[in-house]
Amino acid sequence: MLTEERRARIVDIVNEKKAVSVNELIELLDTSAATIRRDISALDRSRKLIKVFGGATALSSRDVDTKEDAVKMKVQKNVQEKDNISKFAAELIEDNDFVYIDAGTTTLAMIEYLSNHNAKYITNGVVHARRLMDKGFETIMIGGRLKASTEAAVGPDCVEFIRKYHFTKAFMGTNGISVHAGFTTPDVDEAMIKTAAIKHAYRSYVLADHTKFNKVNSVTFADIKECSIITDRLTAKEYVNHTEVLICCK
Repeated sequence: MLTEERRARIVDIVNEKKAVSVNELIELLDTSAATIRRDISALDRSRKLIKVFGGATALSSRDVDTKEDAVKMKVQKNVQEKDNISKFAAELIEDNDFVYIDAGTTTLAMIEYLSNHNAKYITNGVVHARRLMDKGFETIMIGGRLKASTEAAVGPDCVEFIRKYHFTKAFMGTNGISVHAGFTTPDVDEAMIKTAAIKHAYRSYVLADHTKFNKVNSVTFADIKECSIITDRLTAKEYVNHTEVLICCK
């Protein structure tokens, strides 16, 4: 199969499936992983698809979300689901844990249920840090450029800060979850922070209500296998074949 013919076929497959992995394309096109990766990179540069960790996603703006709501809007969505998820997550913290809490509305709700004062907490969320201190927890705030829409510290300085630490548990937020695209966010700076925190954590949990599943944003910050998922209910059973899924409300 000629290069242009193969790449056209890749675009057709991605548009049909919305998201596809490198391994799937290897099987469908009977070619090497190196060739598929080169094709995906070339197609990404020509804006025919979006390259993500381990594969590619469709370019359609209806399928790949590149925008992010401000915190004031997010906090009003799926309030009960977030409350249940955050309460479940808070109960996982044990004595002497060194806990990373990601910026986000579900992780913020989690702080209301924290009760373990024998653990230490670190966060890149401005409001998160204030609420942790108000509750009397030992708190470390990551420094960096402040992003107004999410009220979070982001950027290279944050990444360097995180690299100094090793967390026992990390509790992360996400904008989308996909088997093929993994955990995604619209912002590359926030993705860098999330990736670094997960890499430096012994266990990582992503807190996400059911509306986050089968959604893909522009930037992948972790593969689906890298984090356990805490959610209120699971709408697609395929996820349990790829990672640990904890249902907070059975």
